[in-house]
Amino acid sequence: MENLHKRVEDALDTIRPYLEADGGNVEVVEITDDQTLKLELIGACKSCHMSHMTMRAGIEETIKRAVPEIKQVVAINQ
Repeated sequence: MENLHKRVEDALDTIRPYLEADGGNVEVVEITDDQTLKLELIGACKSCHMSHMTMRAGIEETIKRAVPEIKQVVAINQ
């Protein structure tokens, strides 16, 4: 599980510069036993009306490509 968490963080690190450029970021909250990744959107991402598109088109695609074991990506505060 620790290796999985590291791979998720590494994948997120590839898109964090884009989120940070807009004043936001994302934080891993939990990876559940059923391979659901729970994230918290922080900063500008938390209140952005386009955050659902950022989650699907950016974050979720990046994670699933880099860590195919992850079945679902959800934002707990979206």
